[in-house]
Amino acid sequence: MEKTIDPPPLHPTWSNIEKEFSQLVGLTEVKEMIKHIVAWSIINQKRKEAGLFADHHALHMLFRGNPGTGKTTVARIMAKQLCDLNILSKGHLIEVERADLVGEYIGHTANKTRELIKKSMGGILFIDEAYSLARGGEKDFGREAIDTLVKHMEDKKDDFILILAGYGTEMDNFLKLNPGLRGRFPHVVTFPDYSVDELMEITKKFCREKEFTLTSAALDRISVYLRSSIYSKNAAAKDNGRFVRNTIESIIRAQAVRLLKNQLFTRQDLMMLTDKDVLTALKEND
Repeated sequence: MEKTIDPPPLHPTWSNIEKEFSQLVGLTEVKEMIKHIVAWSIINQKRKEAGLFADHHALHMLFRGNPGTGKTTVARIMAKQLCDLNILSKGHLIEVERADLVGEYIGHTANKTRELIKKSMGGILFIDEAYSLARGGEKDFGREAIDTLVKHMEDKKDDFILILAGYGTEMDNFLKLNPGLRGRFPHVVTFPDYSVDELMEITKKFCREKEFTLTSAALDRISVYLRSSIYSKNAAAKDNGRFVRNTIESIIRAQAVRLLKNQLFTRQDLMMLTDKDVLTALKEND
């Protein structure tokens, strides 16, 4: 009888990132690109262990995409997995924006920026709406923040990753204004907007996590609303997952009012979101 030999177990970090990514809706190309980076990191370590030349380059990244497309979530997953690989010593994420970096007088910005980099050592510094650092012209202190970041990106690349994030078009223009920056970010990751089907999947997932259930009529109405919001170019719909979360939270508030008015407190009542709740919430949001 032929004996079946089971394949060896996958590298734990690879298994972990597969598990983490399976919880995220959509983002197929984003997941593949991040997995390529993790795979390269794992194999580079194996080469080093085998006494082979192991290349080392900075893992600084640009994340392009609209709000609510998973940029911060993916950055947080990356920080943890790269910590497991000993590429980062702590694996934490520091999330900041322009106001956290830019000071009010000459020298203040550099000090604020250096302090945030210091806090980020061993992890990832994630700067949202990074393009806003270049909006104020030549005399704006945002330029000082950029210069300070550039210096530390090279000096501290062994235990610090910088991710600049923001709208795709704005980030592209930001790089055109700062041509020296592009080469310092070897990885550019584009986060696409979610489709209606993906937004519906996020809706169901959000409700499951919060222990709510949606009636079939409620699901249908939400689907129609999401579709019409996207195709009518409703500005709020550009917030993707955030738009879904805000919509569901308004539906939950409408349900709370309905339950109190009708004195309905059974477990099923407390969990169920109805078509009427959706309709009430959407009218209030108009």
